[in-house]
Amino acid sequence: MSNSKQVVQQGFVLNRNSWDHNGHSVVSLWVVTDDEPARLVMEHEQPLFFVESGSQKEAANLLETKNIAHDTKPLTLATFEHQSVTAFYFYTLDTFYRGQELLRKSGITVLEGDIRLHERYLMERFVYGGIRFIGNPVSRQGFTEYQNVRIKPAEYLPLFKVISLDIECSAKGELYSIGLSGCQADVVLMIGNPQPDSPDWIHWVRDEPSLLRTFEQAIQHRDPDIIIGWNVINFDCRLLLKRARQHGITLRIGRNRQAARWRERADTQQGFITIPGRVVVDGIDALKSATYQFDSFSLESVARQLLGKGKETEDVDNRMAIINHDFHHNKVKLAKYNLQDCRLVEEIFDHTRVLDFLRLRNQLTGLELNRIGGSVAAFTNLYLPKLHRAGYIAPNLPEDGGLASPGGYVMNSRPGLYRNVLVLDFKSLYPSIIRTFKIDPLGLIEGLKAPDDAIPGFRGASFSRDKHFLPDIITSLWQQRDEAKKEKDSARSQAIKILMNSFYGVLGSGGCRFYDTRLASSITLRGHEIMQQTARWIEEAGHQVIYGDTDSTFVLLEESLSAKEAEKTGDALADMINQHWQQKLRDEFHLDCHLEIEFETLYLRFLMPTIRGAETGSKKRYAGLKYTTGDKQLVVKGLETVRSDWTPLAKAFQTELFLHVFCDQPPVDLVRDYVQQTLNGERNEQLVYRKRLRRKLDQYVKNVPPQVRAARQADEHNQKLGKPLKYQNRGWISYLMTVNGPEAVEYQQSAIDYQHYIQKQLKPVADGVLPFVGLDFAELVDEQIGLF
Repeated sequence: MSNSKQVVQQGFVLNRNSWDHNGHSVVSLWVVTDDEPARLVMEHEQPLFFVESGSQKEAANLLETKNIAHDTKPLTLATFEHQSVTAFYFYTLDTFYRGQELLRKSGITVLEGDIRLHERYLMERFVYGGIRFIGNPVSRQGFTEYQNVRIKPAEYLPLFKVISLDIECSAKGELYSIGLSGCQADVVLMIGNPQPDSPDWIHWVRDEPSLLRTFEQAIQHRDPDIIIGWNVINFDCRLLLKRARQHGITLRIGRNRQAARWRERADTQQGFITIPGRVVVDGIDALKSATYQFDSFSLESVARQLLGKGKETEDVDNRMAIINHDFHHNKVKLAKYNLQDCRLVEEIFDHTRVLDFLRLRNQLTGLELNRIGGSVAAFTNLYLPKLHRAGYIAPNLPEDGGLASPGGYVMNSRPGLYRNVLVLDFKSLYPSIIRTFKIDPLGLIEGLKAPDDAIPGFRGASFSRDKHFLPDIITSLWQQRDEAKKEKDSARSQAIKILMNSFYGVLGSGGCRFYDTRLASSITLRGHEIMQQTARWIEEAGHQVIYGDTDSTFVLLEESLSAKEAEKTGDALADMINQHWQQKLRDEFHLDCHLEIEFETLYLRFLMPTIRGAETGSKKRYAGLKYTTGDKQLVVKGLETVRSDWTPLAKAFQTELFLHVFCDQPPVDLVRDYVQQTLNGERNEQLVYRKRLRRKLDQYVKNVPPQVRAARQADEHNQKLGKPLKYQNRGWISYLMTVNGPEAVEYQQSAIDYQHYIQKQLKPVADGVLPFVGLDFAELVDEQIGLF
């Protein structure tokens, strides 16, 4: 125990943990501060769960028979079924877990037993990211440890020390080099003898054990808060720890020289690394969390799309062979390649500000920086402590996994080629429904207790007008997002948007303890009602609604209107609808309206296609020529142009065909030119299919799609040539359709089947557009095709 004077400090929670020590539990938090890193130690925090009071005596007797020490305390809290509960407190995590397993096996329901001690410690104090703490400081090597700590929330902006990590290795996983960039000290640790005139940022080591020990020293010396990389957890970190184990080395890369720990789920290939005092953030997972989408998440592909540059290698497809060659014959070149990968990841993180996004998500919800997904955990962190203060204990997960709730509203479209189509969008429809109609887990329980004064929902739901939390949480987030937009803080705005939009999904998910089909249905079915009523008001105003989808309504105006007149009509319609909803909700529900529809887009030309091979209008598929002041932009949704499983030929053809039709240019010559150029071999570079292998090759048995056939053909060639097999364990393949079937690009031997591309790529695209201008693809090109 420290006798030092207590100090007040603030910082940002980097990671958290809890364990047993000397017969009691310990909560530990690693915190980034303005000074050196801090470790907060809270001893004697008791893990707990709840049991309905009617089962208290039986539960206590069971625990005593197994000598599981515990304390009990009757509470004024109740379950959602209005049963009183008793809290069971434990001295260690071991007895906490053994106790609940014993009770469950005996048929006694344990409530909130799945919440980990360190998570409960933070959430019950409303600490999300920023933290203010007071404790007795003890100076340690490279950090300060605080004992006898008390904490509370704080606004704090951390300055993270970030290092980018990348390794190079053989196909068998033998390490060649480890690159590190950031913290103003770039280095590549390379196995081999020092070479004359090599750059001073290459650090030469004798062998693999020396490489691992030098890496450990490099991390301790640079002392990063965050380690970033590309597939850095499931490749780089996994391999580093595996190679360390093979050499009997404990990789002590955590603060306080603590060891990194690896765990993975048996049912997946997903692994997790824990490094005390540091966080590892994978670039792929981070960008996906921030809703970035790419056809391929390879570092090469993402770097080219975001940065306009990629790896400096002469052959990306044969990278492994080049790496092996350079390790044995040109180690300096390999080191440059290694460091470039580190720097590319750094630049992608800087360009996207994705760490800012993750930090803001943490500060809003308490989710760790490296948490993948986590919308249920975020909701629990925000909601549970408020629920406890309102006198309730949360339910457990539904045993049946939850029943499906209705999806968003999608109306049948009216296919056609149009002029002057408006899109009116409800601003954050589902969050605004939650705000307006007070949809909330606590509100449902309280509303059902007093339904006469409650707000009616769907499927028997009633919601309290004044006892709820979620509408107020959304209101606060909404205001913060408006501020972020004003300040042009895109990372904060995006973090808030994702969080707000996740609430509906959480309430409709059987993986959430607050799941109730009445909650999700009261959101989606209210959305259906709102969309249908909005369409009726628009049609009563003399306009035609040709399509509606979740929160968007597509309105056809008179062809004769100018763009400015059409925009004016859009603004007037939005104002009219908003006024109608405010009046309707006030009159029928006595509610303030938080629904807001906006005029979003004017399409000067618009195509709503039919379902392929039918006359019925399609859904979630359309194209239009969007008007913005002084400019026109082609927008395509759900069609071949935006789908990764179509060839560049189809995408280019569709784009040009739309532009011709939308600009009233006859498309006959365009269609015939594309067919002729394809038959002549002038568009061969656009004929490549690029598709993902979603399973291991040997798992495709009955249905063998073209990409699998091409992959098997390619790996047969690789095996004959003594090259590594590229396609056995998932991945992407590029192939062509030939007269002998699909063949990988790198091993194409047969002639290209041009008829395939005309019938399977050009014709479907043309058939989706030409009938609307009175033309038929077959009639235009049959004579051409017959000549070949």
